[in-house]
Amino acid sequence: MLSDLEFVQSVETDARNLPFITPWERTQHEAAVRIPDFRHFIVEDGPDGTRGGFVILQGCRNPNRSVELKRIVLQPSGHGHGLGRACVRALKRMAFDDLRAHRFWLDVKSLNTRAMTLYASEGFVEEGRLRESVRITGLGDDAGYDTLIVMSLLDREYRARVALGLEGP
Repeated sequence: MLSDLEFVQSVETDARNLPFITPWERTQHEAAVRIPDFRHFIVEDGPDGTRGGFVILQGCRNPNRSVELKRIVLQPSGHGHGLGRACVRALKRMAFDDLRAHRFWLDVKSLNTRAMTLYASEGFVEEGRLRESVRITGLGDDAGYDTLIVMSLLDREYRARVALGLEGP
């Protein structure tokens, strides 16, 4: 909801998250909330509904059934407690079961080794690299460029993981 955008931007621009994402302007978030091809979600951390981060999916109406995990950003205090894994699993179920995706994909900065390890452990396969394609933010103007790594999971790969019991709660 538009009323969540202040929270979204505060998490997105947290200095501890900046090296790993490219923040959007508020107007970009406002537009995405209104476009049916996008889905914005607030991640709740715990039974009390505390906001722990946010997620953006893109391509929800893609005729090729290719859904993108555009962004997953958690409060830095939530890192390392399993919230990211729980989100990725819930998003995979949504992509493949609800949106009927053939392909669920993402790109991740190479600096974000924690996220890459998580995605690989959740069945995502590296497809390629966009070498030095994004400026590094949050580490100073002279920090340079980072490489984006494109990863994906296909519906048949997801179904195989489900059959093997690898897609836990």
